[in-house]
Amino acid sequence: MSVKIRLQRHGKKGKPFYWVVAADARSKRDGRYLEKIGTYNPNTNPATIELDLDSAVKWLHNGAQPTDTAKAILSYKGALLKHHLDGGIRKGALTQEQADAKLAAWLEAKAGKVDAKKEGLSKAQAADRAKALKAEQEVNAKRIAAAAQAEADAIAAAAAEEAPVAETEEAPAAEENNETTEA
Repeated sequence: MSVKIRLQRHGKKGKPFYWVVAADARSKRDGRYLEKIGTYNPNTNPATIELDLDSAVKWLHNGAQPTDTAKAILSYKGALLKHHLDGGIRKGALTQEQADAKLAAWLEAKAGKVDAKKEGLSKAQAADRAKALKAEQEVNAKRIAAAAQAEADAIAAAAAEEAPVAETEEAPAAEENNETTEA
């Protein structure tokens, strides 16, 4: 029986969520599995990966072959490195302490990179919010200025309409006065 470390899809349509499982190569994608090793959520940025490192390494030692995506996930979390270092321990090239120190240093560096990416994303998101707020304030200021201008134009137009009406009303009255004085 050949064992594969692969992803098993869960979640709703358009929002995938995966389990990382060790399964018989002949079983269906979402079918029976031997052991659930972890989870993978690609909907977050950066993607959220929970992995039982010891269990994954145990399956790799037993000959399980990861699929391409599962291999990338195992590499990202350090399972392949730990498997490689364990091979060095078995051959006598490393001691357990040296291997643990190398793995800890690599995991710490990886955690720093992930934290830097999260921080960069949060800064970019804050900058985008500030930019959107500034643009919205500019649009609001233009809209308020346009409304004030339209109101001033309306007042001026109303004043212009009242002034000629008053002159035309006075002129007929003056003509009547002239006619009455002449007669």
